[in-house]
Amino acid sequence: MSRRCMVTGKGVMSGNNVSHALNRTRRKFLPNVQDTSVFSEALGRKVRIRVSADGLRTLDHKGGFDAFLVNTAPSKLDPELRPVRKAVVKALDEKGVLGAAQQQ
Repeated sequence: MSRRCMVTGKGVMSGNNVSHALNRTRRKFLPNVQDTSVFSEALGRKVRIRVSADGLRTLDHKGGFDAFLVNTAPSKLDPELRPVRKAVVKALDEKGVLGAAQQQ
């Protein structure tokens, strides 16, 4: 299971531990990735995602999970979220909520 956020794309970074004597040893910086589910109002169900704490703040900032998916290009989304985006766009289009400019 990869340690990568499905919203922000944050992943494992590497660096050095530096001691007082300037000895350097390699280390990993792990992102705070959690398995969680977010509610999609368009689909009327929860969607399971792996997201970092920063990714959850991003979803709130963008106006929710559905708004994030609709306003993000499919090429910039995680491959596992692309079918979800397609379903959300279809559901919003059927309800007549989605404008013509956002139907990509």
